[in-house]
Amino acid sequence: MLSMICVDVDGTLVGTGNVVLPEVWEALAQARTAGIRIVLCSGRPAVGRALDYARRLDPDGWHIFQNGASIVKVDTGESRSEELPHDLLTGLIEKARASNRILEVYTDREYAVEDTSRVSVAHADLLGVPFKPRDLLSLGGTVVRAQWLIPHAEKEALLAEAHTGLQLHPASSPVMPDTLFVSVTRDGVNKGSAVTRVAGFYGFELNRVMMVGDGHNDVTALQVVGYPVSMGNADKEARAASKYHVGDVDAGGLVEAVALAMRE
Repeated sequence: MLSMICVDVDGTLVGTGNVVLPEVWEALAQARTAGIRIVLCSGRPAVGRALDYARRLDPDGWHIFQNGASIVKVDTGESRSEELPHDLLTGLIEKARASNRILEVYTDREYAVEDTSRVSVAHADLLGVPFKPRDLLSLGGTVVRAQWLIPHAEKEALLAEAHTGLQLHPASSPVMPDTLFVSVTRDGVNKGSAVTRVAGFYGFELNRVMMVGDGHNDVTALQVVGYPVSMGNADKEARAASKYHVGDVDAGGLVEAVALAMRE
């Protein structure tokens, strides 16, 4: 068996109905019982549904949130997260207010958004948290990430803009197909860097680790593991970075990936 399976959420664990199929839960539970560490590896923060998923997958384990900016041990709340420098954060906020684009700002456990449009409301529902708009500079803890919510048509324009000192992670969700989520972390902070750190916490070699994903923001993690797996609904970047390919999320493709991990 492999030592560790890292699992993306939107488009991998969770499909178009914003639910996890029962057979997927069963397969992952069997893998954990067999001794494989299961690591949530998501762009979502450690709140609401994502936190519930992590606790169910591996209740005393380390999990990766916010595209690698948050690494949290969910039973104790211990954090090994990466701060987003304040000067870079204020630059993003100035840009958001000038452009009228939706920007969210995150600590490990909280987030702020000033926009009150249906997109922001729908995203709070997707995360499984109450919608409470607040000033982007009002968070009390350490800010680790920001995130743009834009129409897909604006992707190339946003990615072409200068984000000095920052790394952008475009991703989508089958639950909100009209919205592109572009996560922003400090340069060098991504799912790949976080998977490498978590494998180190456990003492695992990366060549015995699997990453299962479907999006551009999964590529850095797919590139560092020995078993990179893309879902049937994956975008071209994730498919190109993968050695193995399984079925669509709504067809339970993740079950195939778990079976592969248990026989290797």
